[in-house]
Amino acid sequence: MATAPKAVRYRAVRTFKRAHKSPLIFLERLPLEILLKILSYLDVSALYTLSHVNKLFYQLANDNVLWEKIHKAEHRRKRNLKCDCTYELLQMMSRMEVEDPPENFWKHQHLNSLIKYDTKTMKSHLGILNRHTGLPSRTRQVLRSLRVTWELTVSDKSGQKSTFEPNWCRFCETSVSLSWSGGGQLSDYKKISSLHLHGVRRIALNVPGLKTPGRRFLMLKVDMQAVAERMQIIGRDKLVDLKLLQPGIVLGVWREINSKDQSSVAFVMFTLHFHRLVERSTQESPLCPILKPMCNDVDPEHGLHGYQLHVALNDTTCNIMSEHFSQLFCRKADIGDGLMRLRAISRANASQHARLAGSVGLPWSCESLQGNVQNGCVLSVTLVDSYQRRFWCVGSAVSVQLRETPVCYDYDGEHFLILHQDSEGRVEMQLVKEQTRFVVVSLAVSVAVGKVNKHFGTSY
Repeated sequence: MATAPKAVRYRAVRTFKRAHKSPLIFLERLPLEILLKILSYLDVSALYTLSHVNKLFYQLANDNVLWEKIHKAEHRRKRNLKCDCTYELLQMMSRMEVEDPPENFWKHQHLNSLIKYDTKTMKSHLGILNRHTGLPSRTRQVLRSLRVTWELTVSDKSGQKSTFEPNWCRFCETSVSLSWSGGGQLSDYKKISSLHLHGVRRIALNVPGLKTPGRRFLMLKVDMQAVAERMQIIGRDKLVDLKLLQPGIVLGVWREINSKDQSSVAFVMFTLHFHRLVERSTQESPLCPILKPMCNDVDPEHGLHGYQLHVALNDTTCNIMSEHFSQLFCRKADIGDGLMRLRAISRANASQHARLAGSVGLPWSCESLQGNVQNGCVLSVTLVDSYQRRFWCVGSAVSVQLRETPVCYDYDGEHFLILHQDSEGRVEMQLVKEQTRFVVVSLAVSVAVGKVNKHFGTSY
């Protein structure tokens, strides 16, 4: 779009300063045509800011004719700036014999085009994979470049909805942890009917003090009534209990020592695995198409083979374990209880035992309070099959449970167990605490037989 002469821009700024001082008198004097002419010299950021002044300026700043000119001028400047639904909607409008487009049509078309413009370039970076994790190595950078954020919408049983932005967002090697605290609006989880997690793609506009516009994409919906009975405590400190709603979602509930009913929510924490996180947050099609099932049974008695496993433990701020295992296999004779077991660390082989880099704990913060649950952490698992395809991915907070029965007699310290299980598989990690450090003495990943059969077209 051509830049307005300096004198015209000066008159426009002076006019709006006068409008701000005495808007009612000014608006009575100026015809709408003059106002629209002045607005035609403003850019997208200025129009968006101006739409927050009052109802009249909101209507003027969203005028279809104004935004159509902006959109077409930008389209001429960037030949590959596309808007997929523009012509389809215009054809639909012509069939309905509607002369004028719907309200805010061209504004939405232009903002959507701005969102889509840099997606293709950013997605090309996702093709660069980390050789240890098998995941895109630039996931965090792409999310930042695309200005992706997340929002949590809480619906109570009365139908009221409240939307929150994260209090903090912390990236680790293969996952990101998000936490929301809403004060009184998250007072009682028994009154919550559902949780909705949305990925939000923001537009880069220079609008100080205002939230930039963007598009919201539903990533996950949790029915609280369905999961409330299955909640389990995975850790606690002096202030909160950590309750696992489902894998990847934790409620921090205030501890009320003198009350049996502990339902006051301090915070909600989500753990999102990096696997297709960009696509899930922006509702883009996956970078790699879903392939047809492929059989990997070179020898039917040999069973599964050629698997790669990456396991990470973190405390939402830094990694305390990052281990890569290759050439894992499962003989057909080891398949049982509907699970196929892949062993990465054996208790009998001391050379495989791995020491954790730091202490196990799960720090949390809520408004002016903070704490650290010593018997909890975040587990991230990435299992890659023999065709280098992501086969099973897990990202969830887990508990570190003290065990009375020793898991390995080569160590004198206390023995612990980390266990994660869902419908697709199971992760079992056994640890021993020597002085202040933990040692992983056993690690096994089991995958559901049904998932394997569906993935490879087998019939175990």
